[in-house]
Amino acid sequence: MKDEYVGLLGRGIGTWNAWRAEHDEVPDLSSANLRGLDLSGFDLSRADLRRADLRGTQCCDTNLSGAHLEGANFFKAVLDGANLAGAFLYGAAFLNCAQLIAARNWSLAFRDDALGCGAAIPDRTSSG
Repeated sequence: MKDEYVGLLGRGIGTWNAWRAEHDEVPDLSSANLRGLDLSGFDLSRADLRRADLRGTQCCDTNLSGAHLEGANFFKAVLDGANLAGAFLYGAAFLNCAQLIAARNWSLAFRDDALGCGAAIPDRTSSG
């Protein structure tokens, strides 16, 4: 099923976002190779992106709210305007304050202590 989700992403923002609007399921993109893709404006809310390769990915204005991004590799990823409300960023690689601050609602993301970036870190116990 994971390959079907990756294929659907490859069909473009219109196809993906229309599919998301019609289907109430959590896309399993865990460990997916999404390196270098332009996912700007895509609805990836609640998606399972644990350990995904997001190196060099454009995620401008992407909806990542509630997404599971634990262990994802964000090296050189652009998150400008991405919605990170309630996203889980524990163990995300190469994620730094400059990348976070460019995103929206970054202070509402569940993240490691090292990614405090001057804002309170949400209580880990409220993630369930």
